[in-house]
Amino acid sequence: MTAQQESRFDQAIARYQQGAAPEELIDEFLQITAQEPRQSAGWTCLAWLQLLLDQPQAALPSARNAVKLNPQDPQARINLSVAMLETGAKGVREHIEMVKRVMLMAPELAEELQGSIADGLQRRPGWQALEKVKAWLS
Repeated sequence: MTAQQESRFDQAIARYQQGAAPEELIDEFLQITAQEPRQSAGWTCLAWLQLLLDQPQAALPSARNAVKLNPQDPQARINLSVAMLETGAKGVREHIEMVKRVMLMAPELAEELQGSIADGLQRRPGWQALEKVKAWLS
């Protein structure tokens, strides 16, 4: 990733963390993933935004790309699990088990993931698939 692309990614993440709505950011992440298709973090963020916007059919391939590019990323696997639940795809358990293992080995990552889940539930109240994933990870 070039410095300019990294800066663009960092700026988009910062806007999200400052409370920008997913609708405001989705085009930015579509462009980031188009320009840098091998960057797993871009796909992870795009999938999350698509899920927040109740676009599971679009989020599923985005989340699959993220996991394919970085199989160790637990957030990518959470996104994929949620997208799979919302589209009725099979194979969720293996992703949940992987996230559980990462959370046990890296407590600091577990806190970050719990924060991400809390953020998702705040931005999209009543999100059943994410509630289910949260319960499985508890």
